[in-house]
Amino acid sequence: MTTESRQTQPRVPAQASGQEGEWAAGHPPGHASSRQAPAQHVLPAQRDAHDPAAALSGGVAGPDALAPLVSTVLDALVKGAKTRGGPVAPGSPEEAAAAVAEAFHGSGATGRGITGPAALDRLTELLAHGSADPADASCAAHLHCPPLAVAVAADLAVSALNPSQDSWDQAPAATVLETLLLQELAGLVGYDRDRAAGVLTSGGTESNLMGLMLARDRVLGAASGRQIELTGLRGPAVGEYPAAVEPPAAGEHLGTGEPPAAGEHPAKGARPGPEPRPRILASAVAHFSVQRAAALLGLGENAVLPVPVDHQLRMDTNALAAMLDGCAERGELPIAVVATAGTTDTGSIDPLRACAALAAEHGAWLHVDAAYGGGALLSDRLAPLLDGLELADSVSLDWHKLGWQPAAAGIFLVAESETYASLARRAVYLNPADDEEAGYPSLLGLSLRTTRRADAFKIAVTLRTLGREGLGRLVDACHELALAGARTVRSHPCLELHADPVLTAFVFRYRPTDADEKHGDDEQRSDDINAGLRRRLLREGRAVVGRTELPGEGPGRVRLKLTLLNPHTTVDEVERLLFEVVAAGRAEEEAAAAR
Repeated sequence: MTTESRQTQPRVPAQASGQEGEWAAGHPPGHASSRQAPAQHVLPAQRDAHDPAAALSGGVAGPDALAPLVSTVLDALVKGAKTRGGPVAPGSPEEAAAAVAEAFHGSGATGRGITGPAALDRLTELLAHGSADPADASCAAHLHCPPLAVAVAADLAVSALNPSQDSWDQAPAATVLETLLLQELAGLVGYDRDRAAGVLTSGGTESNLMGLMLARDRVLGAASGRQIELTGLRGPAVGEYPAAVEPPAAGEHLGTGEPPAAGEHPAKGARPGPEPRPRILASAVAHFSVQRAAALLGLGENAVLPVPVDHQLRMDTNALAAMLDGCAERGELPIAVVATAGTTDTGSIDPLRACAALAAEHGAWLHVDAAYGGGALLSDRLAPLLDGLELADSVSLDWHKLGWQPAAAGIFLVAESETYASLARRAVYLNPADDEEAGYPSLLGLSLRTTRRADAFKIAVTLRTLGREGLGRLVDACHELALAGARTVRSHPCLELHADPVLTAFVFRYRPTDADEKHGDDEQRSDDINAGLRRRLLREGRAVVGRTELPGEGPGRVRLKLTLLNPHTTVDEVERLLFEVVAAGRAEEEAAAAR
């Protein structure tokens, strides 16, 4: 019987069809216990469902569909890496863009790019050819690690099964695994694993936002007597006081009468006065996501006060103490101190224990951005650098840096689960109360996101495969590479080291060889040559080297950076990379002289 004829066929009563009693027996019609097999109803759009290109990755048949496709990807990765021939393909950004556009959109009269079964092979080869490969020893610019093969394989399982962490019924095993992993990582930080809480995030930016959001809600909420996540911020220009208004002392309520109950609006006609202006204090070299978070939270980027740093780019705690006192004198409310454990450029670690004491003295939340430096917890040698981390109210960790995971593998932790209250969320289609009462757990109220990948799985597999000791050896190997590279810089007459490495990165610059009577100590020229040699290395496909600027004003602040996250790189390879920098610097000098 065709689909069309079935659509016009009159319905047959269940008794007449011989299926009486099946529902009463607890079996739906067509159940395996039925007397006859049900007809297979195929919709018109499903007639092409057996096209291999439309195969699914899950179920019993999924692996068979995946196997040849994965083989195609692996072959294409090899081809792309061979044609790239180094850390990055040579050429300009315009040339790279043109190659991608031609493959994707095509050129000529047809205007069609790669289509059909060849797309996976050709586009994967294009991606591999056009990628900066962190597994290459000469790719050392960023906190961009080469992922471990076992972590990538684990990630494939997650991609195939596609669990989503926003409800238990989408991810039964992954929900439990994430909870257990976070308890283990909380213990690694030094938290009481039974009292701590956390969630997997997209990285330090999201984790920092969460830490500062909870700081806003807890500290400003306590000072105002309101639930900030419900009522929002209050005050003209978000806390800018008119000249005639004295700023209130921290915690003083200037509204009419008693503060409204949590979540309620003030009475009609009430004109509550401004509340203390919230302030966030972070070092002058803290990650830019701190300012971005302040903007997203309605505090404004100007709410962030940059604290001076020393030559090692660590927060000056004397300056922090003075600035916290200044907030109190001006009637401002320091809601958070953000300490950095591993700055992006130098890996510097702020004095965490001193920062914790000052934050506690002023009633501020302490958030530690350990997205980079948190990897030191894996190393017996480097873990003492994070002394005091356990005193933080919240912590950011990124295992896609010193954890060798494919992005994303961010982790956000709080010391006390009760501080998560403002994130609690009930969605009746995801975590209804009766489900939770019946024992079905939910992670929805732990994250800013709803749909969320099971990123905990690859970390869990890696931890169980290598253990902390095995991962610690990788951290130590990268640290030793950085120390060796710094020694090479210090001994080379054309290179200048800014400071000894703390973790696995160091900052330096090329010193022009002809700084004589003609040029003098021309800092702008030095900046131009260092910036130019980095682009030369990229353009020629020889190396990917980082570029940054030291804090301050004026010329002479441009520096180059090596971030060594490949534990299989050798000391000789780091030395050759630095010699490439010197050669490129001399080429820039020659080119400048010819102009």
